[in-house]
Amino acid sequence: MSLSNFTQPQYVPQLSNSSGGLQGLFNMVHSFLGLVQPNSFPEGLLTRLIKPPHEFTPEFLKEVLLYETGFLVCAAIGVLYIILVPLVGLFFCCCRCCGRCGGYMYQKQTKHIDCKRRSLFVSVLAVTIIILAGDICAYISNQRMSQTVGKGVGNLNSTVDNLHRYLNSIPQEVDEIIDVSSVPLNQTNASLLNIGITLGKKIQTQLGGKANKALDTADNLLRVIATVEQELKKVNDSSSRLQMLQKELDQNLTILRDDINRTLDSCGHPCQNVSVKDLRPGGNLTGFPDISVPMELITNLTRLDPGATLTEARKTLENIPEKVSNETKSVVSDAENVLRNIKDQIHQMRANFSILNFVENVSDTINEIIGLARTYEPEAATYDRYRWIVCVILCCLVLLIIVLNVLGLLFGALGLDPQEMPIQRSCPSNSGGLLLMASAGFSFIFSWLLMLLVLVTFLIGGNTYELVCRPWASGRLLEFLETPGLIPDFNVSQLMDNSDVTLSSMYNSCKNNDSLWSTLHLNKTISLDEMFNISKYTDDIDSTLNKINVSVDSTNLLNDDQKRLMQDLSKKDGPLKMNFSDALEQINQSKINQDLSALAAKLDNLATQLGSRHPNISAKLQNHAAEVRNVQTSVNDKFPPEIQNLNNSIRILEKSVSEIPGLVNSTLSEVEVAQEFMKQKTGEIIKNETLTFVNSILGFFQSYMDWAKSKIEDEVGRCGPVAWAINSIDTIFCGYIVDSWNGFWFSLGWCTIFLLPSIILAVKLARFYRRMSMDDIYVSRQRMFKMPRAELKK
Repeated sequence: MSLSNFTQPQYVPQLSNSSGGLQGLFNMVHSFLGLVQPNSFPEGLLTRLIKPPHEFTPEFLKEVLLYETGFLVCAAIGVLYIILVPLVGLFFCCCRCCGRCGGYMYQKQTKHIDCKRRSLFVSVLAVTIIILAGDICAYISNQRMSQTVGKGVGNLNSTVDNLHRYLNSIPQEVDEIIDVSSVPLNQTNASLLNIGITLGKKIQTQLGGKANKALDTADNLLRVIATVEQELKKVNDSSSRLQMLQKELDQNLTILRDDINRTLDSCGHPCQNVSVKDLRPGGNLTGFPDISVPMELITNLTRLDPGATLTEARKTLENIPEKVSNETKSVVSDAENVLRNIKDQIHQMRANFSILNFVENVSDTINEIIGLARTYEPEAATYDRYRWIVCVILCCLVLLIIVLNVLGLLFGALGLDPQEMPIQRSCPSNSGGLLLMASAGFSFIFSWLLMLLVLVTFLIGGNTYELVCRPWASGRLLEFLETPGLIPDFNVSQLMDNSDVTLSSMYNSCKNNDSLWSTLHLNKTISLDEMFNISKYTDDIDSTLNKINVSVDSTNLLNDDQKRLMQDLSKKDGPLKMNFSDALEQINQSKINQDLSALAAKLDNLATQLGSRHPNISAKLQNHAAEVRNVQTSVNDKFPPEIQNLNNSIRILEKSVSEIPGLVNSTLSEVEVAQEFMKQKTGEIIKNETLTFVNSILGFFQSYMDWAKSKIEDEVGRCGPVAWAINSIDTIFCGYIVDSWNGFWFSLGWCTIFLLPSIILAVKLARFYRRMSMDDIYVSRQRMFKMPRAELKK
């Protein structure tokens, strides 16, 4: 019995977490957040925060502040930045307006001025490149987040579609298991309808083994006896015809011999050399053994018609399947009614799978959630559009500072002539300096705003990562959600009435694409052994099929008279003990003692010699020679075919007769064994084969029950799509939204921090490019040569 396998649903491929080339940035963000928040997941704090009653005691607030120490330190630094940078900028502006802090348009010329300018140029360029890299990362992160929100509906639909396919496949697979019950039912029904073949043939095979062997041996014996009978008749006919031919030949030879003797006597002395005294038959064909007794015995056996007895026995064996079919019609009808009841019972098993109702409720809940999400989809897209615009504006503010730095470096470097006096610097060089000062000014104006937004997004994104994404990756979040009473009316163990079922265990099982049975540990609540207890379905059919009562008519392979005659035929010195050697010897002798051809030749020679002297005698001798030749021709034409037929028949007869004793003994022995076997074993064979037939019927149901339990335990409801859906949500929320959000504030904060060295370096470099109001000349001190003074030698 062949049972089909499940066809697993085709799911949409799960969403992959593509970093878009920002994995290095995300790794830096994760490392930074790991330094900021080294504490483990605060299960106790969150439980007290979420679980009513909400009591915010000083101790609780102290624990919260202690847990958020890293974030508070970063927030304090950010607040100081927000406060101090604008103040410093204000004081810096006032200081320059008073001619201090580089506001006095005078630059002292030194020998290291070129080296300082080049160093500041490289430093500003390096800082600008760093800020540009951060601005690019911020822009890409912003775009990635918007793309995620834009594709969120499609990804959500794919995820929900996979969940719906999965949830719909569970009742379909259960229904398929129940529907497959038609296979054993149909197989059983077919076996019952063909009971003549399925049961009758086996009984026939068991009984017919020895019986058919005995019948085949008996048929072979009857064929040999028929051959013997046929050859005996041929021998009898051939011997009778040969005796008649010999009698006719004897008469003809006697007449011919007397005629020739009279002619020879009338011839006298010339004919005394010719003698016909041996002109008589050479053999005695009357010495054949008597075959009347074996013929009579075989005729008596044939009259009893053992072939008809054997045919009747074969017919009885061949009719066993039909007889079984006829005698079990009522049982088969009752069994068909039982099968219909079993079919109804199996279809009622679906009600025992309470999990199907749970699946339907989950499907309805998912539909409600999806409907609610789609309701807020336009608003989410609108707010994301506003967020994208704000983030682009922030990136553009940073980009403005970068552009001012780049233009300042470009105009300053290209427009500056190191040989010119500071008060004579060109317009491009002066413009470069002004652009660098503008960059510093905008940095003072926007840096506090950038830091404010970085601080807010850092606190939101950092805590989201630490409280949601990182514990989700480690599995701590699922363990936290299992806290009793955390979510009202939500306890997986109570819902499934099984303490072994937890969110973590369910998720881990679904990651391995395990079946629903093993995932939910349904063996604790549902007993498959009881549900698929074969006795519940087979007791009725078992009791019905045990009513099968088949009887096989007793039959005699051979009756007693037939056996007696066969035994008479097989006796060692019985009627078939015939000796044909003497008869064959007589048959094979010459048919005439004298050579007729030589005699005819002598008569012709003698007639020739006497031709003119005794014409009458010569003519008679010629006639006698012709008559002798006619006799020779008659003998050659008539005797050999009959003798040949007789020889063949005797050889066949001798061969066949020699086989009969052995065949009779083996036939009677096998018939006796078969007869005894059928007499003693027929009832037992019928009982055993009926039991085997019933067990085979029950085996159909046992195979189905084992298959059904195997499928339910190993294949029904493979929950990989559930894990894929959860992973997709994690990928969308943590991999795309949170990582992109954190990448944005990290990149923007990176730019904001590097604005400080940019301000300092840009202000310092601007003095080397701007046109000064007062001139300064650098004169290199050269070593003076002293003329030696003349002195008198002493």
